[in-house]
Amino acid sequence: MSFDSLGLSENILRSLEELSYGQATPIQAKAIPIVLSGKDVLAAAQTGSGKTATFVLPILQRLSDADLSENFDPLALVLVPTRELAAQVGASVERYGQYLKNKPRTVEVFGGVAIPPQVESASKGVDIVVATPGRLIDLIEREAISLSNIKTLVLDEADRLLALGFEEEINKILKLLPAERQNALFSATFPKKVMELADALLVEPEKIELEAEVVPVDRIAQRAIAVDRDSRTALLKHLLEKEKWDRVLVFVASKRRAHNVAVKLSKSGIQATELHGDLSQEKRSKALERFKANKVRVLMATDVAARGIDIAQLPSVVNYDLPRSTTDYAHRIGRTGRAGESGVAVSFITSEDEEHFKLIEKRNKVTVARELIEGFEPAPIEQSDKPVSKLPVKGKRPSKKDKLRAAKAAKEKALGFQEKMRPKKKESEPASLPVEEPTIAPEKVEERNDVSETDSPPSPWANALKKVKED
Repeated sequence: MSFDSLGLSENILRSLEELSYGQATPIQAKAIPIVLSGKDVLAAAQTGSGKTATFVLPILQRLSDADLSENFDPLALVLVPTRELAAQVGASVERYGQYLKNKPRTVEVFGGVAIPPQVESASKGVDIVVATPGRLIDLIEREAISLSNIKTLVLDEADRLLALGFEEEINKILKLLPAERQNALFSATFPKKVMELADALLVEPEKIELEAEVVPVDRIAQRAIAVDRDSRTALLKHLLEKEKWDRVLVFVASKRRAHNVAVKLSKSGIQATELHGDLSQEKRSKALERFKANKVRVLMATDVAARGIDIAQLPSVVNYDLPRSTTDYAHRIGRTGRAGESGVAVSFITSEDEEHFKLIEKRNKVTVARELIEGFEPAPIEQSDKPVSKLPVKGKRPSKKDKLRAAKAAKEKALGFQEKMRPKKKESEPASLPVEEPTIAPEKVEERNDVSETDSPPSPWANALKKVKED
């Protein structure tokens, strides 16, 4: 379906044409008319589906028809889980609305940067707010933003918002909104908490592709390469040389590994940079811009980049470490193969990862053949007569509460064992009374004056020998 048939203005269509947006994606074709109608929406939107345009375009259309000259408080609020997604949505508003005569004022609100510039921008008046929940509350408490005039509320990636612990902040924000408003909730997955939030938030919503699951798109070629854990960096270098990828996004499990691998690649003459939560927002933005501009070939990233980052024509993604969540696998590899392009996603599978990758395959309804690369074949696993310990599966690690319970149980078990091993007192001996030393009557003391304290009483043999001598 073309965008011309969705009820969008000529100025918005001009922007889409300039951005080479041809046909609307399925989620866009179904959701845009519903959002334009003012109804509440509950939509299952997987990564790379084009959901950002699904709510941004209707918001721009409705605001372009309104008189914003005397408006001060925001009319639309988009809540997102990460800084990167906030920046992406804000950039989309700018791109899609670039030719609007009545261009809405937009402010992006997120943590990790100084708050005064955001307060100043919001205080000048704003029409659209794109925000992470925590920083939005900071600005509300400083009276820089009021939510009393919100007409449209969008929760983007609701599952991620709740997974990151924003439930309390979301509830606080909802209490500040006017009762009469339109609500739209987009989520890749629908666990119990997301459904509870949807039930409390939405009024007779139109449900779009709710039954759809997060399944990787067909245009992404998925590969799984068996390799030893210590050989992964060397294998990555080999693939970069052999496959001739001009850019590759590499996902790792920790900030330290992102840094270490980036340093090793740089020393080998491969331009690489890192993206993780310890970097300031300025450094994160700079790393992304350099990668998008082809100034670096490899971007080493933690899962902070798994969602909300749109990198045009990214040819390849590598899972150096597998994601702990099976659903995050789809969000990771969904960074490639976007907007009709093809892509490749490679996962390194160590012997420790094999069972977890099988679970990923099962949940995402795919089967990926294991490959062996010459020179990087994993060493055979040595068989042992000792029982194999059951290691925790990624995503199934014991929580802090589980660890505290286990420690308490171990302590109680140890105390019980000590009590069991303690010698029991004889029944005839009172347990609580002190044992008194026997006393000797005064008249008996004189009879024993010749016996020292160390002498022992004479044995029967000594008495018999004494008697023989007397005879």
